[in-house]
Amino acid sequence: MKILFAFSVLALSATAAPPSIKLWPEGVPGIKANASPEKITDGRITNIHDPSLLVFKPENPCGTAIIFCSGGGYTRISANPNGDTSTRLLNKLGLTVFVLKYRLSDYGHPAPLQDVLRAVRLVRSRAGDFGVAADRIGVMGVSAGAHLSACAATLWESADGKTGAALDAVSGRPDFAVLVYPVISMSAPFTHIGSRNALLGNNPSPALCDALSVEKHVRRDGPPTFVAATMADTVVPVQNSLAFYQSLVAAGVPAGLHLYPQGSHANCYDPQYGPTADWPLRMEEWLRFNGLLDNKR
Repeated sequence: MKILFAFSVLALSATAAPPSIKLWPEGVPGIKANASPEKITDGRITNIHDPSLLVFKPENPCGTAIIFCSGGGYTRISANPNGDTSTRLLNKLGLTVFVLKYRLSDYGHPAPLQDVLRAVRLVRSRAGDFGVAADRIGVMGVSAGAHLSACAATLWESADGKTGAALDAVSGRPDFAVLVYPVISMSAPFTHIGSRNALLGNNPSPALCDALSVEKHVRRDGPPTFVAATMADTVVPVQNSLAFYQSLVAAGVPAGLHLYPQGSHANCYDPQYGPTADWPLRMEEWLRFNGLLDNKR
């Protein structure tokens, strides 16, 4: 039976906290001395200095892993230790979810890129331990988290994403990507200024903006990608999604694009917006069509 998870908000269960895995057990690259402590305010984490993965295992794993990057304009991310609606719904599909706690504006580029690629490499290197297939490791993000996911899907061989660690030898290329309300471009006219300034500083050079405008770096061997967004988004213009999709088409990368006329930014599941709330069903269909929900362990 199809999982109608666009309209489901599953109750949190009183379970133990999920396992947490340090991304950089050998030492965080470029960690700041005397860094201010990590803070949680209104359910959001800031001042992240020790990136990690929270592991949410499904009851019926299909062997596919997804590294989830929450949004927050590169200034904050979700702090729910029990996961959120997205995490629980992905688990319901059988996906093993790794929620990425990545460095933010107090570090800026390339720290988030290093963190997301390290996450892909770490999960791939330990795929057997996690009960997932090494060739079925994807990324998913919302808003600025979708930009970070798109960075992984385009810049996986970038020197900026490597630190000289042994794990650099493991491929950082995701096997698929899911981008929701994505920030894509760091250049005018449709960049999200807040995300750009948090990641690149208040006056980034044109060259730096180009380097992180991921629509300019899509590769022919890029991973299959699913994109969902709305025309009514007044925070991140829909042109971000259109530009990335056009680049995927030009490169011949298999991609699905779902655009809707209604729906405010990141209000992903609200049925008041009609078909917009159905985008998770379209994602499920896309994952299933690509064989990513077939049992493979």
